[in-house]
Amino acid sequence: MKFYLDEDLSGRIAEIARRMGVDIVTAHECGNHGSDDDLHLLVAARANRCLVTRNRDHFVALSVRFFQEDLPHAGVLVVPYTMPADHFSLVAAAIAQYDRDHPDGISPYGFDYVSQPRG
Repeated sequence: MKFYLDEDLSGRIAEIARRMGVDIVTAHECGNHGSDDDLHLLVAARANRCLVTRNRDHFVALSVRFFQEDLPHAGVLVVPYTMPADHFSLVAAAIAQYDRDHPDGISPYGFDYVSQPRG
């Protein structure tokens, strides 16, 4: 599975997740710093990457619009607010755990949440 980290999450998460074997890029690395969320979702989908974000509500609405307009979508993975975004290693481990637990990835237009990684 491949991931695209939204701007609302630190690039440190991607650096740590890569050391855990995760295929992940950041919005900043892709030259999309400061872009609208619909562009992030489109870029991620065109690269067949699941978008990882904390911005659940906005991406739910965008996903519905993408579905209605038949735009590409490679899924959205949400880091819940119960998981502090500044605990970079914890978030990276949660993404790595999700990756291991879902070898077939997430379905197009799919939505899911990471959970606390198992010890």
